[in-house]
Amino acid sequence: MRTIDFSPLYRSVVGFDRLASLLETASADAAAGYPPYNIERTDENAYRVEIAVAGFRPEELNIEVKENLLTVQGRKTANDDQRQFLHRGLAERNFERRFQLADYVVVTEAKLADGLLSISLKRELPEALKPRRIEISTVAQPELIEGEKAA
Repeated sequence: MRTIDFSPLYRSVVGFDRLASLLETASADAAAGYPPYNIERTDENAYRVEIAVAGFRPEELNIEVKENLLTVQGRKTANDDQRQFLHRGLAERNFERRFQLADYVVVTEAKLADGLLSISLKRELPEALKPRRIEISTVAQPELIEGEKAA
């Protein structure tokens, strides 16, 4: 497994410690490969995260957003059946996936279908941050009376 050391970054920049922390978290989360997921851009300001959660029921999944961190947890209930497996290849283990969200990105919907959990996200900028057009007005200059000097 390959890790990246961000300590030189901390020594040479000021005020970017949050960015370095985000990079460290992202690289650590990428190392865990279960469950697999896709991140798709569906529109200019819309995204979809799809997570393969085959075998999980809706009540075994938890989605939470707190301080720009989207956390998806799967907690499998104990399977007390007296089943005898000859081969057990389906992963039924608990998981936790975290996704760092940009500012003003909100979760709009979550659906579970065909073993895929789809989480729809949208960037919603407040009106104060949206670009707006500023009209330019002109000021009419008074006409000079003949014989007056322009100041």
